[in-house]
Amino acid sequence: MSTVLIIVIVVVAVIVLAALLFGMTRGRRVAAERRRERELTQRRERAVTEHREAAEARTGAAQEAEHRARVANAVAERERAEARLHEERARAHEQGLNDDELLREEGTERTTREERTTTREEPVTYEDQAPEGEYASARSQSSTRDPSTTPDPQSTPRERNGDR
Repeated sequence: MSTVLIIVIVVVAVIVLAALLFGMTRGRRVAAERRRERELTQRRERAVTEHREAAEARTGAAQEAEHRARVANAVAERERAEARLHEERARAHEQGLNDDELLREEGTERTTREERTTTREEPVTYEDQAPEGEYASARSQSSTRDPSTTPDPQSTPRERNGDR
């Protein structure tokens, strides 16, 4: 019996060792599986974050592009309106409706030519041409204005005084 008992003890020990080894490897497999699941969850979260950030950036870029397109559209509309204005002015000139404007331009050209041919020693300035009274304030303001700016000869008296 002692041999049988030794064999039984050895068999039981082998079974216990096999069970322990199997349990350890199974525990390691379970732990490894949990670790893989955690890593996969973290990767998912990173991918979600990256995609959301990319989506936000592209949304911002799309909004900026839409804004630029609206501005470009407004510029194009303005250019079309200016083209229509010039076309209408051309039609008016063709029909002779704006002859007074052309005559006014001719009169100012003739006046400036005559001023250049005068033999005065001092140059003709805006202050010399402004009449008394209503435009006297223009004289006082002209000393504070930038001397490089001169009033447009076709402008109205209010525009000459800076009330545009």
